[in-house]
Amino acid sequence: MFRFENEYFLYALFMVPLLLALFGGVMWWRKRKLKQLGNLKLLDRLTPQYSRYKHWTKSILILLSLGFLIIGWANPQWGTKKEKVKRKSIDVFLAMDISNSMLAEDIAPSRMERTRNFTVKLIDQLKGERIGLILFAGNAYLQMPLTTDYAAAELFVRSANPSQAPAQGTAISEAIDLAEQSFSEDNKQHKVLIVLSDGENHDEEALERAQSAAANGLLIFAIGVGTPNGGYIPQAIGGRRDFKRDSEGAPIMTRLNEQMLADLASAGNGSYFNLAEGEKIVDALKTSLDRVEKRELEQRSFSEFESYFQYFIGIGLLLLIVEFLIPYTRSGILAGKDLFSSN
Repeated sequence: MFRFENEYFLYALFMVPLLLALFGGVMWWRKRKLKQLGNLKLLDRLTPQYSRYKHWTKSILILLSLGFLIIGWANPQWGTKKEKVKRKSIDVFLAMDISNSMLAEDIAPSRMERTRNFTVKLIDQLKGERIGLILFAGNAYLQMPLTTDYAAAELFVRSANPSQAPAQGTAISEAIDLAEQSFSEDNKQHKVLIVLSDGENHDEEALERAQSAAANGLLIFAIGVGTPNGGYIPQAIGGRRDFKRDSEGAPIMTRLNEQMLADLASAGNGSYFNLAEGEKIVDALKTSLDRVEKRELEQRSFSEFESYFQYFIGIGLLLLIVEFLIPYTRSGILAGKDLFSSN
């Protein structure tokens, strides 16, 4: 198994293309200023030792070195030893609403963004349990099966958005069905479903499905996203910001359906929360989940990892040394030649 010990350090790699673009801008500005100073061919004759391409060569070496150093900083590792580990946990599916109504901005910055941020925090608190992810709108989709790969879970949550749903709506009953199908058959009392939605345009079968799922041992919690006063659904039309409109051209107002979500949680023997409660929800969920009987699982997992950061650090430092040894002037071998010339 390959992994990065400090994977969040990899975000620093975004600096590499930004610095490359910055250097390109500086070189363009420099060339423009030289043109204002005089004829470029004449300036070349006045500075025969100046190399046109070594600024680029040295800059690319520096950026490559930076990339290798960042990867080394994140410490790539490879699992070398697997052991059987027994642990107790419950299975938790997170069902996220990705319908267009989740783009409404009645809670800042938007329902979708607040849901993503909250879910990431919730995953961090659920470490130790097996977690799965379901996305739903007009239909429900299994985005991630039950796993203990929490980094992957957070990645899927952060990328969730309405463009992933080909059909619109709020198919909560399908999300419940999909969760039940995804739990192992022998799991009758160690399973939880947490629904995050605004509850709008829900299907009528949701409450009935919640009751039958609860009878089969599934505990359902609901978290309402939005406000009862509601908000408009923003969208880009012709490159400008507008709102989703009905057939008569009026902006469509979307409102949080708290009663429906509260009834859903009640039918599923769980509790309802409003996302505005923030950290209190996480604490309350943790308390409730701690009361659920955990089952013992046996799995093979890597217990020892070998680090390879030293190779990337070494390559990065070597590239820096090479860059330092390359002069800005032309070498004798390349004197009078232009490597970027088409001739």
